[in-house]
Amino acid sequence: MLRSPLALSFVVATLATLLSLAVGVCLASLIFYFGQLRAPRSQRYSARLAELADALLSLPLVLPPTVLGYYLLTLLGRHSPLGRAFEIVTGSPLTFTPSAAVLAAMVSALPAIARSTRAALREVDPLYFRAAASLGHSPWRALWSVGVPLSQRQIAAATMLAFTRALGDFGVTLMIAGDIPGYTQTAALAVYDAVQSGKEQAALTLIIPLSSIALLVLYVVGRLQDSGTESQ
Repeated sequence: MLRSPLALSFVVATLATLLSLAVGVCLASLIFYFGQLRAPRSQRYSARLAELADALLSLPLVLPPTVLGYYLLTLLGRHSPLGRAFEIVTGSPLTFTPSAAVLAAMVSALPAIARSTRAALREVDPLYFRAAASLGHSPWRALWSVGVPLSQRQIAAATMLAFTRALGDFGVTLMIAGDIPGYTQTAALAVYDAVQSGKEQAALTLIIPLSSIALLVLYVVGRLQDSGTESQ
């Protein structure tokens, strides 16, 4: 197991971002499909369900991290059905492990990708979907063959922002993964411990690279958005 909090954070954030990308794009596509592309007869009710699903996906953005961590701890703890099932299959509990740290970071990163993907899909000109339909594509196939590729720039920018969000997660990680040095202690947790212990130099060795990465990501995202605006 990686003993460096910074190295562990990079591994956790990378895995969480990849999972968030796969899950977020799929969920956003489903929400967009049911909310925008369904036949008019069924669109009214499916659109309401899509809005509810979008609200649920957005909860991590507004809930206090400790509250979100409590929900996950209750849902996935050793005494919960899901937690017991995971332990039976893998032979070890999910909570207070590096896997839990990945899950915590994923929950923090997922809304950024899902919401940005849905927003990007809504900006795609409906003419593209109608053109795909005229060629025999179903709405679902048109969504994946036309809508998602046209949204790839926004999805890429959201993915980078999600990575920084996952890299810096604190509250949810603390609740379901714990702060175990050399095992589940990520950089954000290590910074807190160092500051609490009066180890300013140790904190700075983590704060500087984390801040540099965040600044670099914001710069690249800004360039992506600017180039996207110019191409339009």
